[in-house]
Amino acid sequence: MTTRDDIAPAGGEGRSGDMLDLAALWAAIKARKAWIIGPTLAALGLSFIAVNIIPPRYTGEARILLENGDSFYTRPGPTADNYGAQFDSEGVQSQVQVVMSRDLAREAIKRIGLVGNSEFDSGAGALGALKKVGVLLGLGAHPADRSPEERVLEKYYDRLLVYPVGRSRIVAIEFTSQDPELAAKAANIIASTYLEMQGAAKQDTARSASSWLSTTIEPLRKKLAESEAKVEEFRSRNGLLVGTNNTTITAQQLADLSTQLSSARTQQAEAQAKASIVRDAMKSGRTFEIPDVANNELVRRLIEQRVNLRAQIALESRNLLSEHPRIKELNAQLADLEGQLRAAAERTVRTLENEAKIAGQRVESFTAALEGQKKTVSGANDSEVQLRALEREARTQREQLEQYMLKYREALARDADNATPADARIISRAVEPTQPSFPKKIPTMIVATLATFLIALATIISRELLNGSGPGSSGSRQPPRKPPGWVGAAAAREPQADPGDDKTVDPRQARVAGLLTHGGRVGQLQLDLSDPDRSLADLAERVDDGRPGYAPLVVVLDGAAPGDVSARALASLLSERCRCVLVDLGSDAARNQAGFSELLAGEALFSDIITRQPNSRLHEIGPGYAGRAAVLAAPDIVEVALAALCETYDWVLVAAASSDEAAVLAPLVAQAQAALVMAGHVGNGHAVEAAYRLSDLTKAPIALVMVEGEGRFGEKSPEVKPAMA
Repeated sequence: MTTRDDIAPAGGEGRSGDMLDLAALWAAIKARKAWIIGPTLAALGLSFIAVNIIPPRYTGEARILLENGDSFYTRPGPTADNYGAQFDSEGVQSQVQVVMSRDLAREAIKRIGLVGNSEFDSGAGALGALKKVGVLLGLGAHPADRSPEERVLEKYYDRLLVYPVGRSRIVAIEFTSQDPELAAKAANIIASTYLEMQGAAKQDTARSASSWLSTTIEPLRKKLAESEAKVEEFRSRNGLLVGTNNTTITAQQLADLSTQLSSARTQQAEAQAKASIVRDAMKSGRTFEIPDVANNELVRRLIEQRVNLRAQIALESRNLLSEHPRIKELNAQLADLEGQLRAAAERTVRTLENEAKIAGQRVESFTAALEGQKKTVSGANDSEVQLRALEREARTQREQLEQYMLKYREALARDADNATPADARIISRAVEPTQPSFPKKIPTMIVATLATFLIALATIISRELLNGSGPGSSGSRQPPRKPPGWVGAAAAREPQADPGDDKTVDPRQARVAGLLTHGGRVGQLQLDLSDPDRSLADLAERVDDGRPGYAPLVVVLDGAAPGDVSARALASLLSERCRCVLVDLGSDAARNQAGFSELLAGEALFSDIITRQPNSRLHEIGPGYAGRAAVLAAPDIVEVALAALCETYDWVLVAAASSDEAAVLAPLVAQAQAALVMAGHVGNGHAVEAAYRLSDLTKAPIALVMVEGEGRFGEKSPEVKPAMA
């Protein structure tokens, strides 16, 4: 059916070749329902037999969780902090490929015992006759030419499926076999073999590391011993012996001399200060206030004697005069004691001054010794630089040796059994399945039956579309031949005949060329009802070539008697071979529904005004509620609407009344590629007169349409219905 999009396609876009008639297509399907039901029932029966004949297969499934198996105790040392790392998506895919590796497959085949199993081993049992013939002809290899594992590998991989479960670190291992016990056993063995290979690979890594470290540690130990010997030899040779606090003796001596010099200078300053204070005190008569003088034992006894003597003089002075011999004697003793005290104080001062002199000499001695030691230390700096370089090299080798020793001990610890767990663990072991995984009987039967039904249905539809000009054509009818000179929307895309071809002139052309008058532009056209293809070819030759990609626009005047041939009858004949639309502007009889006037007013779309007769492919557009006068009053808009129809259909017929004035017909005829007057029979003077009037309005060919053959087109007024979108 013509849809709204068919009315106004994009510029330059081609149109489909035929319109889809669902009613005719459904009729063709019902006519050939046996070709659909028969294969469908056959497919149902064959699928039922097949699913019951094919040996069932069972699938066992085991699941593995990929996670780092190391813990703080299985990975000691500085690397213990890294034991929590997990697998990413790429790591999971890599482990899937490891499970499907050939090395693991060979080991699993041995453990499962697939060699010699007739289901998997092609070399088990005697060769069949067809197999022997194939081997003799070179079409296949003899099973004995390959190892048992190689014979089983192909079937093993066909029955094995390994895949990650969703967005997780879980890997599923599925194994299929005709024996349910073997299917579960194989899945569990493959999972266990994978874990063992993981642990063995990590143990091999630790073993190879310990082997390499053992061969590296011994040479490194020897190099370290040589380096340390060089350090000690250089130290002893250059006098760079180490004392306390890991410093050289020369440095320690320099520090001791500096300390002693500081102590001597302190003692010298202290002695000089004390001597100066004692002299000042003696000059001022305060000798006994000096601590060093007052604390002297001799001075203390002399002071005590002086005190006693003064006390005795005081006692005797009470009875004796100053000139008494006894008083004089006591005064003489007191003066002697005073002299002894002054002499003791002077001796103390001299002692302090001597101590200051001794301290000064010590300072000079220590200063000289310190200067000499400085020279010795500065001379040993170059040797210490070389010594530090040797010590640095020995220290680097010592640290490297300690690291290697630590790693070697760790590698030895991980080389033991169960010290390197696999980075995976089995979380779900396979159990013996009870339901077969193949074939699924009910789904297989449904799919086979439905597929056969759809294929048969598609075959019938394709045959109907290809055998006829459209879905409505009968499958037994031969496709109509393309009439020469056929024009339409698709004609612009057809290859044109070579004008240079020298062929016999068709008698039809001579008959169509029977001209009446007006320079050969008015002729007659015979419609043979018994040969519609020939009639349509005659019509195509009476139409000028239009624009490429556009259908021809033909104006049809109804000049025949009532009940004779009409424009609708001609349009029906065209619709049997191509897409045709009839714009009926000849009368206002069909003003009871939307039509061309509503389209021009913008109140309706093409899909709302195009109607179709029952059991016909003809599309028709009426004048509308406003009547033909409203349509003909807007020739510019009519021209645009007719151009849109010419882009969509193969033929566009515009029916007008033969009694219309020239001013009414001129806009329609001006853009037409041909004009037809429905005469019905020879001698219709009214039709001839209408043709003469058209010849004055257009340069396009004009033809009087006659009818010949059995039966005539009768004027019908059937019910019409909107064209389905």
